[in-house]
Amino acid sequence: MKDKSYEQYKRIFKFSEVLLTLDVMCGLFGYVWYSYLNMLNEKPFTGSGNFMEIAVYTIATLLLIQIFGGFEIGFYTALNAVLSQVLAMVCVNFLMGIQIVLTISSIYTIDEIILAMMILQAAQILMSIILVHLFDKLYVSLFPAWNMLLIYENESVRMFMDKVNTRKDKYVIGELIHVNEGIDKIKEKIRQYDSILVYDVSSDLRNDIIKYCYGEGVRVYQTPKLSDIMIRSAREHHLFDSPLLMSNNIGLSFEQKVMKRTIDVVISFLMLILTSPIMLITAICIKLEDGGPVFFIQERITLNDRPFMIYKFRSMIVDAEADGKARPATQNDDRITKVGRFIRKTRIDELPQLYNVLKGDMSLVGPRPERVEHVEKYTKLIPEFKYRTKVKGGLTGYAQVYGKYNTTAYDKIKLDLMYIENYSIALDFRIVVMTIKVLFMKSSTEGFTTETVPVEEKKRESEETDD
Repeated sequence: MKDKSYEQYKRIFKFSEVLLTLDVMCGLFGYVWYSYLNMLNEKPFTGSGNFMEIAVYTIATLLLIQIFGGFEIGFYTALNAVLSQVLAMVCVNFLMGIQIVLTISSIYTIDEIILAMMILQAAQILMSIILVHLFDKLYVSLFPAWNMLLIYENESVRMFMDKVNTRKDKYVIGELIHVNEGIDKIKEKIRQYDSILVYDVSSDLRNDIIKYCYGEGVRVYQTPKLSDIMIRSAREHHLFDSPLLMSNNIGLSFEQKVMKRTIDVVISFLMLILTSPIMLITAICIKLEDGGPVFFIQERITLNDRPFMIYKFRSMIVDAEADGKARPATQNDDRITKVGRFIRKTRIDELPQLYNVLKGDMSLVGPRPERVEHVEKYTKLIPEFKYRTKVKGGLTGYAQVYGKYNTTAYDKIKLDLMYIENYSIALDFRIVVMTIKVLFMKSSTEGFTTETVPVEEKKRESEETDD
């Protein structure tokens, strides 16, 4: 059993990891700056000038690695952590490279600056691989996986276990117990484990389990109900001696809508200009492959259930749904063209949606707009699915960053509601940054193997009662 000092040791480990990573990454930049880059300037920086250069680099490195999740060793896989750190350092070096070019007066030194920054980047990639590998091994040895008791009610638990078992470095399911065993038997089992995982248990029993674990100091993981997510943004009201929680349930405020729309217009306009060469080349390739139309236009649903026409580069054969039936892409789908396979993997097929963002049909960040028939289908099974349209559909979103293409409809609504209830400009920025990382992860573009909608979970959700 893990004692109470466990979390203290983890915080010390995390602090040491962050400090050493910053020392190495910024130390490499400092060496390149002092020994080479600063010397390219006709009037090299001295004293406070050098300090400011290193300080800005350090702050940018800390913020971007944190945003990308590069410090989350032990939470993410080692490969994910390396990818996060590398992408963060690419962004930092790109921005610092621009600043250095603008600072150094001679145009003839630009090639030398680019070469120096590329060498720096290569050294940082190598050190990132080494550091993450060492920290990951150390983390596993110091903080072994949680030995967990899985308490369940829904028979679809096996599918959920498959997901948990992909991270045996963090969680090991020691035993399963069904709620039919009774609360006394469940409490007896809880005392034998470091932590418990509550999967889709009816609210009354779940509350009893959570209260018991709270009293015993046992760590609890649980799959949230939709109602749990809906009250996450509730504000405390203390009008009298009985506490109240108040939820507005109106989506975004007026100020948030204005700020979000302003950012959408500016960014989408700039991105349309910057990506126009890529879109032109893509259009030519699609046309040359089979002579069919370049764009795929389809009706989708956005804010307040309003239909609109979405634009994408066509990635499938012409008349891929000639029978009129909606068929999501599957793994190794033979309807996807050669060009289509590449542009789907790199998400280039989504670029025309920048026009939808500029028009106001979509936002840069938000729940992905679904097809009309999918909305109708899922809403019949999960009435709460319609809550996704409290905000505009997005080019990317919470479910795209933390889910997959084949994430079930029930889990998608959970993720999208988490976004709506926790909305902020900072969250939008984080999602945009995380989307860059997702582009390099194969799992994010996996197709469906079977289309799964957990109706049993939905029925239980509708019947839940809280004390």
